Amino acid sequence: MVFITGAVFARANTGVKPVVQLKAFLLASKSLTADFKQVAINEAGHPTQTSFGVFYLQRPGKFRWNYLKPFKQEIVSNAGKVWFYDTDLEQVTVKKVDESLGSTPALLLSGNVALEDNYTMEDQGVDGDMEWVRLTPKSQDSSFKYVLIGFNKQTLAGMELSDNFGQLTRIYFSNVLLNPPLKPTLFDFVAPKGVDVFGD
Repeated sequence: MVFITGAVFARANTGVKPVVQLKAFLLASKSLTADFKQVAINEAGHPTQTSFGVFYLQRPGKFRWNYLKPFKQEIVSNAGKVWFYDTDLEQVTVKKVDESLGSTPALLLSGNVALEDNYTMEDQGVDGDMEWVRLTPKSQDSSFKYVLIGFNKQTLAGMELSDNFGQLTRIYFSNVLLNPPLKPTLFDFVAPKGVDVFGD
């Protein structure tokens, strides 16, 4: 699939605008699980790394990214904090939610961020089999330029984040399950013994 970054895509024929789909999705999704493929793109437009894993979401405010390939990492959000755990480096970084937004676009789906208060939301039409919403931060202090959120048949299917350094992160979701029962302990993070912990 090819993203046409920054362009207005062909208009959808579903009759349901992507912004409306996003709001309806957020209202309907109390929990979610999905497999993901994440691709990092450099300034020249070339992929620099592709990662695979599993994503879990429990609204409000909880999510977990389990990166499985090529490197194991965990990103966990709970109780107003986000933990970034790199297993190879044996290092944990802890940030407050409001400081972590540019690091993980999942915060936009978590219910901890008032989208309409903080972002301008625009329909971007259709690219491939997805309908897209563009979220542009209203604050000039934001660490990213925009986030695109894509839906396929009104189900979350993709995200793209552009930061202020010219880097793109593209995420493709598959095997999406809406409102599955999730154990609360899934979103508890305890740093393993012997790892270095930085931050709050």
